[in-house]
Amino acid sequence: SDCQWDGEFLLNCSFTGIPTIPEDISQTAITADFSYNNIKTLLCTDGRNQKWMLKHLNLSNNLISELSLTTCRNLLVLETLNLNGNAIHTLTLDIPTPAHGSKKYGKVSRLLPALKVLSVERNNLDTVPRGLGLLQSLQTVRMSSNGIQQIDLNDFQNCSQLKDIDLQNNKITKIHPDAFRDLNKLQVVVDLRENALTTPLPQILLSLNFFQLEVDLSNNAW
Repeated sequence: SDCQWDGEFLLNCSFTGIPTIPEDISQTAITADFSYNNIKTLLCTDGRNQKWMLKHLNLSNNLISELSLTTCRNLLVLETLNLNGNAIHTLTLDIPTPAHGSKKYGKVSRLLPALKVLSVERNNLDTVPRGLGLLQSLQTVRMSSNGIQQIDLNDFQNCSQLKDIDLQNNKITKIHPDAFRDLNKLQVVVDLRENALTTPLPQILLSLNFFQLEVDLSNNAW
């Protein structure tokens, strides 16, 4: 392919028109850029790319519409995942369990245990992906410019390491009063600009630690 490889750590396959991620990526690659291509899915199976040592993976501006991260158990050191500018409407982080007909979700062991930054800006999400709490190292989540309509009580459940949440330019009309209550490490910003909120939701703001936190609520409907 037209990918460029520095022979050691960096793989650049951006603007090459590839439809899939090459199977012969060097196990020493730390940064891989697959942006601006025709990739429709990310394959993370136990039998493929078993020795990936990637820390930074850029899949922005491709053709991905549905993506499951539940099989990505071999990217054990991945720290940043950039999925911006795709057409993602379904991002799966957990596995439904059919037991007793419930809607509970089962845990996925070793799901991207080192991931710190998940960026899914400019996609087609209408809800916050379920199971963010399974990403035990997640510190930053960026979901601006989607179609998210509300923030539910459990959307950020168990996201104990989260410091920065970007939800600007969505269609959010409703936020559960306790949606951010247990996020004790939030210290950068909760960005809710350019949504459809009609009240400033003081009960949410009072539950946050203003000594560490910046909350941006500008350009809403009130």
